[in-house]
Amino acid sequence: MTTDHDPALQEVGEDRAAASDPGRLLRARRAEVSWDFARQVAHAAGTPLGAVSRSLSDADGLTLAAPLVSTVAVPPVDRSAMDGFAVRGTGPWRVVGQVGIGCADPVRLEEGEACGIVTGAAVPADATSVMRSEDSVLLGDRLDGPGEEGKHIRRAGEECKAGEQLLPAGVTVDPAVLGLAATVGLNRLTVIPKPRVAALVTGDELVHRGPSGPGRVRDAIGPMLPGLITRAGAVPAPVRHLPDSGADLINALDTTDAELILVSGSSASGPADHLRPALSALGAELIVDGVACRPGHPQALAQLPDGRLVIGLPGNPFAALVAFLTLGVSALLRMRGLPLPSLTLTPIPGGLQCHPRSTRLVPVRLEPYGAVPVGHGGSAMLRGPAAADALAVVDPGPAEAIAARLLPLDPGARPWAV
Repeated sequence: MTTDHDPALQEVGEDRAAASDPGRLLRARRAEVSWDFARQVAHAAGTPLGAVSRSLSDADGLTLAAPLVSTVAVPPVDRSAMDGFAVRGTGPWRVVGQVGIGCADPVRLEEGEACGIVTGAAVPADATSVMRSEDSVLLGDRLDGPGEEGKHIRRAGEECKAGEQLLPAGVTVDPAVLGLAATVGLNRLTVIPKPRVAALVTGDELVHRGPSGPGRVRDAIGPMLPGLITRAGAVPAPVRHLPDSGADLINALDTTDAELILVSGSSASGPADHLRPALSALGAELIVDGVACRPGHPQALAQLPDGRLVIGLPGNPFAALVAFLTLGVSALLRMRGLPLPSLTLTPIPGGLQCHPRSTRLVPVRLEPYGAVPVGHGGSAMLRGPAAADALAVVDPGPAEAIAARLLPLDPGARPWAV
């Protein structure tokens, strides 16, 4: 598709032409599953990796495999929330000392006494409040100011108690989680490691430097995949380029050491599309054989006998991107121990043409009043996705959609829905 007109309209015409040939229609439709079902199946096909112990410095971006439980109370003692004075009773007070941040045995206060204190220092046991420096008036050792009971004291166990569960398993470790773990004295976390993903890009016509030319096509999928894999929370292996050879593809699939293997350019049914015969030769189970979506319908998902997953990506760049966001991200979420998120609904003020049987994935820009298509959404085009904020998921139907769900283009972004 190389024009800017609505691809759904052209495909509706193609479907009507196919309807005049029942055999052609059957071949085109018999194996496809719905887009939503494909996501669910891919998520179910993933297997969470085994739990490992990681230092805090190595746990960022991983998933908690066990609840985060505090081993201590935080804070362990009553602490001052401000620089100022710890006071006992009502003022005025006589200042009798100073409590520093490292003082393990604070002074004892009698009624009408006070001591200087800094933020985070242990509050004397008999103190009734802490008064901020800026609220105090000190003349010699005589202190005046407000002494509201309990003010500016962080009580022992205020944030958590020893043995309290702070976060459940399944939470993605981010900087705040790392800080919380350090706060409660942990040095390591039990986490699910990142899956390894290998990408095999096939095609004798592909070039890897310079522009496309007659009979030659610049590879746009290979440069795209490592960033997508990384943003999806996985570890990418270097992209491998293969010729259009069934034997080479079988060998690569058989020897690649990764939990998930992406194969680009061999997922359709043409003479150079060797993925399905290769999977059959290796005894793989074909789980998804086509998805009713536009673009990206030739995508496939299979499982090799040893448990490794293989995803077939179409050879057109936008179609390959859609397939990765559909099947790849869903499988990787499960491998990382994460649920499949729901997608939020947003208005489409101008409406979007529905496909009668297939889900459309349309690049859109997000505005305060809704989602606006950016155009250039053909299966071979990346101009639209590159300018978009998200993909509008337009469900099949007979007319136009005035609302659609949003699929993040960045697989690492938190979804807009809860």
